[in-house]
Amino acid sequence: MKNRQLLFGAAYYPEYLPYDREEQDFQMMRRAGMNVIRIAESTWSTLEPQDGRFCFSLLDRTLQRAQQAGLQVILGTPTYAIPPWLAKKHPEFLVVTEKGQAHYGHRQLMDLANPDFRFYAERVIRALLAHAAKHPAVIGFQLDNETKHYHTASVWVQRLFRSYLMQKFHTPQQLNRAFGLAYWSNAIEDWNDFPDMRGCVNAGLACEFDRFRRSLAADYLKWQAELVNAYKRPAQFIVHNFDFEWKTFGTPPAPDGYSYGVQPDINHLEASAALTVCGADIYHPTQDKLTGAEIAFCGDSTRCLKQKNYLVCETQAQAFPAWTPYPGQLRLQAYSHLATGANGMLYWHWGTTYNGVETYWRGLLGQDYAENPPYREACVIGREWEHLGDKLYGLQKNNRIALVVDTLSLHALRWFPTGKELSYNDVVRWMYDALYTENMECDVVDIHGLDFSRYHMLVVPALYCASEETLEKLDQFVNAGGVLVSSFRSFVADEQLSVWADTPPHRLARCFGMHYCQYTLPHNVTLQGEPVLDWMELLVPDSAETVAQYTHPVWGAYAGITRAKYGTGTAYYIGCHTTEKLLKSVFAQAAEDAGLTAEIPQTSFPVILRSGSTAGGERWHYLLHYSRQSRQWCCAYPRVKDLLTNQVFCRGETVPLAAWDVRILQDVPEQNS
Repeated sequence: MKNRQLLFGAAYYPEYLPYDREEQDFQMMRRAGMNVIRIAESTWSTLEPQDGRFCFSLLDRTLQRAQQAGLQVILGTPTYAIPPWLAKKHPEFLVVTEKGQAHYGHRQLMDLANPDFRFYAERVIRALLAHAAKHPAVIGFQLDNETKHYHTASVWVQRLFRSYLMQKFHTPQQLNRAFGLAYWSNAIEDWNDFPDMRGCVNAGLACEFDRFRRSLAADYLKWQAELVNAYKRPAQFIVHNFDFEWKTFGTPPAPDGYSYGVQPDINHLEASAALTVCGADIYHPTQDKLTGAEIAFCGDSTRCLKQKNYLVCETQAQAFPAWTPYPGQLRLQAYSHLATGANGMLYWHWGTTYNGVETYWRGLLGQDYAENPPYREACVIGREWEHLGDKLYGLQKNNRIALVVDTLSLHALRWFPTGKELSYNDVVRWMYDALYTENMECDVVDIHGLDFSRYHMLVVPALYCASEETLEKLDQFVNAGGVLVSSFRSFVADEQLSVWADTPPHRLARCFGMHYCQYTLPHNVTLQGEPVLDWMELLVPDSAETVAQYTHPVWGAYAGITRAKYGTGTAYYIGCHTTEKLLKSVFAQAAEDAGLTAEIPQTSFPVILRSGSTAGGERWHYLLHYSRQSRQWCCAYPRVKDLLTNQVFCRGETVPLAAWDVRILQDVPEQNS
C-alpha cells in the first residue's frame, strides 16, 4: 500500500457470480478510482470443498487479475461461515444457546468454545495464508467477520466458565458472597455443584457469564492474529470489521435496522488488542433520514479503540430499498467517514447477489452489473480522492469531550430495564446525539480504556455498574478541575451488580452535592417546561444547585437536574430522561464550565462541522450538510480555503451549501490565500 493513500473499494465475491466478469468489474472499479477489494472472508466451502482438499484456483485468478488491474487486496480468513461437510462430520460444532442447538444454514453458528473446531479453522487459515499471504497484491488481512460469542452455552463454555470462576473467586463461598447467591437457594458448597448457566436468574452472575463469553470472542480473534503473524509481511496490516448493536423495529424485527450503539456480544476495546488497524461496519438510514449520526458515533467509537485512524470495512451503497440514496448522499457519506478519522472506505458490496438471504441487499451495482447513479457518484468520490488522497489521509482528532461507555452496564440494564424498557444504548444515543447535533465533537471511550488526562469534560450515560477504583478516578477528575455530566441510573452497583448498601449515588454523593432515595416513572411531569419522558430520580440537593426542578403536585419538591462545584471542577447529574432540547442546554452550560465554548462552532444540525489536524499541523474543517434544502452558512473561521473548489472564504462571508453538500475547509494565513 502506498504511504498516505486513502483506501476506496468494495467487498468482491466472484464465487457468487453466474459468469466470469472479473476483468470487466476490475476495469469499472479502476474507472471509479477504486484501489482495493476485500475477498474470501465467507468462502470456506469454496476454498475447502471437501475435508482436507483445498482448491485455490478461483482465488489465484482473482489475485492475478486484481494485480494486473492495479487493485490491492485485503484477504479475509474464511471462518465465519462453516461448510456443510464440517457440520455433517461434527454436528457438535453447531452452537448451543439458551434456545437449543442451531441447525445448519446460517453464518456465525459455530461454537467458539469447542476446542476441536479450532483444528479445522486453523487448518484452512494456514492453508490459505501459506498459499496467498505473500502475493504482492495482498496488503492486509481481515480476521473473521463481525465476530461475537454467538450466545454459546455449550458444555464446553460451561466448563471453561466454571474454571474461570474458580480462578477469580477461589472458593465457592467467595463466589456466593460476591453475587448474593443465597437468594432463592442458589448458593453452592462445592464447585462440582455449579449449575448450567442457561437457567441462571442471578443478574450479576449472568452478566459475568456474558463478560466471559465476550472474552472468548476476543480470544478467538487474538488466536487468529497469531496465525496471521506467522505468515504476514511486516508492512501488511491486520484488521477486523467490528459491528454495533443493531437497531430493530417491530416484532419480529423488520430487516431494515441500522448500526445503533455499543455492541453487547464482544468488547471492542478488548478485542482490538489483536489488530494493527481497527475496522468498522457502519450502516445507517438514508434519504430524508440521513443525519450522519451513526457514521459519527461508530467512527468515534472505532477511532478511540487505539486512538488512531481506522478503516470502514463495510458500509452501504444502496442496500435496502428504503436506503436507495438521493443524489449527493454517497459523496456526503464518504466524506463523513473521513471527517471522523477514517483512512478509507469499502462498500458492501460491489455487485448485488442473484440468490441467497441477501438477494435484495443491493451493492454499488444491481444484478445487471451496469453503470447506475450510485456508481457514477462513486466515480466522483474516486476522482476527488485520487486528487486529494494524500492530503485527506490521517486526520488527527484532539477532542476534549469524551462520552464514556460500558458493556457491563449495557447488560445490567437488560436485566433491570429503565422505565418503559429504555435500553442502555437508548441512553447512550440520547446523550451522544445531543452532542453531535450541537457540533460538540467527542470521543466515545470504553470506561476501561479511558485516559482521564486527555479530557476536560466527561459525559457518562447510565454507568450502572462501576468499581470503587473507577468511582475514585471520577471523583478525582472533578476535584482536579474536570466537568462531569452523568445521567440517571448511574453508580448504582458494583461490578458484580450488587447494589451499593448506602444512599445513592454511591461514593460520588459529595462530588454531585446531592442524594436520592426514591425513583419512579413520570406521569404528567415536566422539567423547565419540557416533558419528562421516562424514569425519574427524586434528587435532593445538599451542596448542589438545582438546575431544573420537577413540575408536579407531588414530585415538585424534588430536583431533576443538579449542578455542583466540587474542588476546582463541576459535576452535573441528570436524574431523568427528558427532551433533547433540555439536555442540550445542560451540555452548553457544562461546556462553558469546562472552558470549551470558544472551540465549539456556533451552528447546529443539519450543518455539521467536524475538525482535525493533518500530520503537518494544518487545521481542517469538514462542513457537512445533511439536508435536501439548500442554505447559506456564515463562515466562522478567519480565513479558509475549500480544498474541493479552491474557493477562499473569510469570517462572516456566506458559504453556499447545496442539498447534501460537502466542503473541506483548510485554515490558511492571509499571505497564502
